[in-house]
Amino acid sequence: MSTYEKYPTVEIQGYDDSAWQGWEAIVATLNEHIHQRRRAVLVIDCYPGVRLGELEEKLLPALNATLTLNAERARRDEQSIHEMLARNLTDDRVFGVLSCHQLHEFIDPQKLTAMQEQVSRCTDGIVIVYGPGAALVHQGDILIYADMPRWEIQQRMRSGELDNWGAGNQQEDMLRRYKRAFFVEWRVFDRHKTPLLKRADFLLDTTLADRPALVTGDALRAALAQTTRRPFRVVPFFDPGVWGGQWMKQHFDLDPGAPNYAWCFDCVPEENSLLLRFGAVRIEIPSQNLVLLQPRALLGEKVHARFGAEFPIRFDFLDTIGGQNLSFQVHPLTEYIQQQFGMHYTQDESYYILEAEPDAVVYLGTKTGTSPEAMLDDLRRAQRGEKPFDDARFVNQFPAKKHDHFLIPAGTVHCSGAGTMVLEISATPYIFTFKLWDWGRLGMDGLPRPVHLEHGERVIDWQRDTQWVNAHLVNQVETVAEGHGWREERTGLHEREFIETRRHWFSEPVVHHTGGSVNVLNLIEGAQARVDSPSGAFAPFVVNYAETFIIPADVGEYRISAWGKGAGQQLATIKAWVRG
Repeated sequence: MSTYEKYPTVEIQGYDDSAWQGWEAIVATLNEHIHQRRRAVLVIDCYPGVRLGELEEKLLPALNATLTLNAERARRDEQSIHEMLARNLTDDRVFGVLSCHQLHEFIDPQKLTAMQEQVSRCTDGIVIVYGPGAALVHQGDILIYADMPRWEIQQRMRSGELDNWGAGNQQEDMLRRYKRAFFVEWRVFDRHKTPLLKRADFLLDTTLADRPALVTGDALRAALAQTTRRPFRVVPFFDPGVWGGQWMKQHFDLDPGAPNYAWCFDCVPEENSLLLRFGAVRIEIPSQNLVLLQPRALLGEKVHARFGAEFPIRFDFLDTIGGQNLSFQVHPLTEYIQQQFGMHYTQDESYYILEAEPDAVVYLGTKTGTSPEAMLDDLRRAQRGEKPFDDARFVNQFPAKKHDHFLIPAGTVHCSGAGTMVLEISATPYIFTFKLWDWGRLGMDGLPRPVHLEHGERVIDWQRDTQWVNAHLVNQVETVAEGHGWREERTGLHEREFIETRRHWFSEPVVHHTGGSVNVLNLIEGAQARVDSPSGAFAPFVVNYAETFIIPADVGEYRISAWGKGAGQQLATIKAWVRG
């Protein structure tokens, strides 16, 4: 039976009576606060994706308001929004340009003024303003923020329930809808919600239909502060893909009826959820909220100074055991991603091999002597459907076995072959993959998968040939320290990459230190380990095989020991942090 925990929860201390479950309890709590006042403006600002219909049916009628206003009615019309965003959205299915828009730019000033005047004229009773942007109408005598994790937003998009905000495009290609959310909406609404979360009286969680939960703003902010003083995990999510495999299905106790699972995103705070438990009530929030409200404590001073309120390290799984090759691809150079997409750093990465079938390979770099013109011509002919790409002629194939580590600085052509379970350790700009060849496949939606040869050919580093890759990118392992029952090895990354990785083999406890930077770890060998504080600063934290966990910078010293089912075993962790 799998021990992999799919719903890790952070237990919050001291606020057991500060959260409520279910509409009945939520209505009673809010009425208690509202009706203490002769006149009160209740503002329920929402992240796009929150089901306003659920609020209109289950919450608003029970609050007996004198005046109720939907802030979305002040939004500009669809055509004017589209014209404003055209430069950011581009004509490409996948790639746009990161938006610097503010939410007020999406609002019609005259409609906004009319709503504000309606609120001002209502001098008695309860006024409710709700919906995305509600706090632009009134700051709120009582402010609730209704948030929504990005993975749940994507599920609602895929089902056809949800369009992009103000676009009416439920039937549009999912890649284009995701692009609009990634490059525009999520940027705009994260800017809008951050100051609101710092002063909100309550946070409303409606992630699960008809199972709402409410927590006070003070309790939420205290919970985020507590989370930065202990190890924690975000909630992983799993997704099938045309090349996906079967390993995770078996080892993580996933739906056996699913065709495959290609990805597991188990440390991508921009899209993962964070589960917080206040007594008997569990609150689900975007883990991005921790980054936005506690960046210094979480990331550390130097990382925060360099990246701002952005989590720069990503851990995820790529499963091709019983599956197919990933797309043959390359990631943009730093200057290219800055100039073309407005992103300030690029997607350097590495493949750590958790498991591999006997004949597994990793495609990495071009073969020595490859002519760029010949390879690009072959790729263009393959893209036109004239012939398959001749990968054996142009691309290196390196045997891949358990615990190998392949480094992939931007500009290096690469992909994992079939038969591998990859722990991908990378910088966070995770959608900037230029597919060069996709083995002639259609996507899960039955459409051709996008190939971006026109971008890719501009960023391929042709010096990354057989000799160079062997010397710099394949199993660059060196022992840096050892003692009784433990050994520390440096496994990368390349000098062009800002992430440093260390592997620790241990049968005895090993003491680590964050060194002032957030640490991200995965238990890559052994059944179970325990993370504790030598000084007792946080409660012991148990991790299972293949689980990724985060140690905030403020934790400082921590210790990892074999535990439970891992007792008596040789264990290993891989640790990543931002090098100074």
